[in-house]
Amino acid sequence: MTSKITSKGQVTLPKEVRKSLGVAAGDRLVYELEGNTVRLRKAEPFNVAWHGAIPSTLEEWNSPQDDEAFSGL
Repeated sequence: MTSKITSKGQVTLPKEVRKSLGVAAGDRLVYELEGNTVRLRKAEPFNVAWHGAIPSTLEEWNSPQDDEAFSGL
């Protein structure tokens, strides 16, 4: 399979690739560069609830002793 880059830098993903990745209009893609190779994958949706819960799990390290111990890092 091949694609052609437009003058605006746009590429059409072949139908077979879209189907394999399970992507549709509006989905986001991630490009991972490895030398002169690019790996393409579907971006996972941002989970607001999960990310919002993280700060409460870090409270155990929120003390003056911890601030002192880690201040030089």
